[in-house]
Amino acid sequence: MAAEGLAARAAAVGLMGAVLGEGRLLAQVLTDPQGPLAGLGPSDRARAQRLATAALRQIEPVDKLLEKNLRKAPPRLVLNALRLAVTELAMGGAAHGVVNAAVEIVRRGNRTGHMAGLVNAVLRQVPEHPLAALPPQRLPRWLRQPLVHVYGREAVALIESVQAKAPPVDLTLRPGFDTPEGALLPTGSLRLTDPGQLSTLPGYATGGWWVQDAAAALAVGLLAPQKGEKVLDLCAAPGGKTLQLAAAGAEVTALDISEPRLGRLRENLARTNLSARVVTGDAFFFTEGGFDAVLLDAPCSATGTIRRHPDLPFVKDGSELPELTDLQARMLDHALTLLKPGGRLVFCTCSLLPEEGEAQLDAVLARHTGLTVERVALPGVDDAWWTASGGLRLRPDYWSEAGGMDGFFMVRLRKA
Repeated sequence: MAAEGLAARAAAVGLMGAVLGEGRLLAQVLTDPQGPLAGLGPSDRARAQRLATAALRQIEPVDKLLEKNLRKAPPRLVLNALRLAVTELAMGGAAHGVVNAAVEIVRRGNRTGHMAGLVNAVLRQVPEHPLAALPPQRLPRWLRQPLVHVYGREAVALIESVQAKAPPVDLTLRPGFDTPEGALLPTGSLRLTDPGQLSTLPGYATGGWWVQDAAAALAVGLLAPQKGEKVLDLCAAPGGKTLQLAAAGAEVTALDISEPRLGRLRENLARTNLSARVVTGDAFFFTEGGFDAVLLDAPCSATGTIRRHPDLPFVKDGSELPELTDLQARMLDHALTLLKPGGRLVFCTCSLLPEEGEAQLDAVLARHTGLTVERVALPGVDDAWWTASGGLRLRPDYWSEAGGMDGFFMVRLRKA
């Protein structure tokens, strides 16, 4: 059998096993020096990640299709090899190469070699467009139920349909620089549907843009930094918002607890020739005050980013929510102490859950007298996206026909 593509496919099956069998986040597995990607070249690593994320978006419909030809659930490696193969076939992969690769992966597996014939037989029964008539993968029950209660079944179904597809790539642009060809979104971000190798695109080497979801980019617009202002970016890594703040001319302090993640921020600052003071540390031990503005992108459940991180529903179960919401409230209170009188703060979370957004706004207003909410006119933002309390609620089903957006809650607060 030809070995072309086998290493990447085998690694993709390994990534799926780490997520579905070990409960590990893809971000952790991808950087594990002993993980499934160990020893692979850049192109194979990228392909393995792309295949694994595609398969994770389709687990439920693929399993329904496979059930028809499996009398009982096979070992995990076999099942994941089948899942990956069906996903590839649904993406238009050549049947001969896809089937042979799945058979070979199973043949080489520990204690699964005898099941290679089963894999071949099952995959030969897969129809030409295997997932065309099946509904998209549903959110896990712990997340779906509260979202249906808040947004309604129709909206949640549309969110699920958006999350079933590979998301486009959004770029934040700098005026006066070269940019790739793409669709300019109403909010000013540039959307690329099939960008290829990003480092080869116009404007990359000169720092004319950086990758940032269009929804995430709105937080800095809401803060509206001015040239020369002293601005603190709390929980700054990987740094898209820091770059926006610096490009606006603010004197930026970017703080994050993770030095490895800040390494990526430093690389982007160097590429774009932008400057910021980068600080590694715990936000609660940072007590320097007098900032004109603070941007707090607080740790959260990340339930608004499932379209980009399809592993999340398989790893999280909602049990971390109480700890996260307590952390968010404490960080909000601390961030307010770092503002000068009359300063402004933008609080945001990439979560779809009101506990991490709307409820946090109500609670902080109750705790702090004299704190006011400010709604700011933002280009391309629909009036319906604003909440009654003045927060901005963004959902993956917005712009669904164009690929959606990440789910966020963000609000601008003014200190008395």
